[in-house]
Amino acid sequence: MEISRRHFIRTIGIISISADKVWAKSKKSSSPVSERIDKDKPEASKIRVAQIKVRPDKGKLQANHEKLFSVLDDVAKNEDIDVVVTPECFLDGYVSTEESVTKESIAKYAINPLSSKYTKAISSWACKNQVWFIFGCTRKAEDGIFNTALIYSRSGALAGAYDKLHLQTHDHKYTPGKHLHIYESDFGLFGVMICADRRWPETARTLALQGARVIFNPTYGMHNDLNLCIIRTRSYENGIFIVFTHPQQSLITGPGGDIICNNEDVKKTYTVTEIALSEAPSNRGGHIVDRRPDVYKL
Repeated sequence: MEISRRHFIRTIGIISISADKVWAKSKKSSSPVSERIDKDKPEASKIRVAQIKVRPDKGKLQANHEKLFSVLDDVAKNEDIDVVVTPECFLDGYVSTEESVTKESIAKYAINPLSSKYTKAISSWACKNQVWFIFGCTRKAEDGIFNTALIYSRSGALAGAYDKLHLQTHDHKYTPGKHLHIYESDFGLFGVMICADRRWPETARTLALQGARVIFNPTYGMHNDLNLCIIRTRSYENGIFIVFTHPQQSLITGPGGDIICNNEDVKKTYTVTEIALSEAPSNRGGHIVDRRPDVYKL
């Protein structure tokens, strides 16, 4: 008999893990440390994903924070979920699209995840509700300003940060990302990509080859019929789920290229969808194992 989701969580405890060691606790910081899971415990086969579907205001961090938590209050009251995903750079409203914002001035909208009041609130909410949280923001670091998806575990620990890799036009105001890590969780391996990253097949393929069964895709840009074809294709060619989260669209595609959720209702501030991860072969079957890398030569 399949273990229920909440029973599973109670059994294993509230745990967080990460394939990315960049967030190890420093001697000067009291920030949470990424933990490791018990490999002998079974993985949850189904997860319920809440996608935030609200348009943030450009450059208004406090207003967007309040807008997000208004939606999260509704989610917490009415839903039983495992993961929350916001759109790309939700906290600042993806301010890089504004002509008045320059490569130099964009730092004004960036936060340090280890000290920001906004991320502390996200961490507390994730812990209180035992939920994984993928949070879009502009991140300030010693080596640049990044378009980032912060990854919080069920215990509220900062498990990692994915920085957008593929930068074009207004995105050149950011520093490009440097990695394509996957993350371990109680529901298995997952990956993250941001907005335009989906256009390059190497992004999803790299994450799938590492074992990701689901990729969370915070975004703010294109959400038309062409995008629908792209997302369905990325899922189909890799045998994975993709959770495309846009202020105006909640889209989830499955391993067979099927559409599991496609909600564009302007009255809905969030959607919740259950996905059966056991249906995703990822790197264990389908097109991945039938590749011919021996002849993929330039």
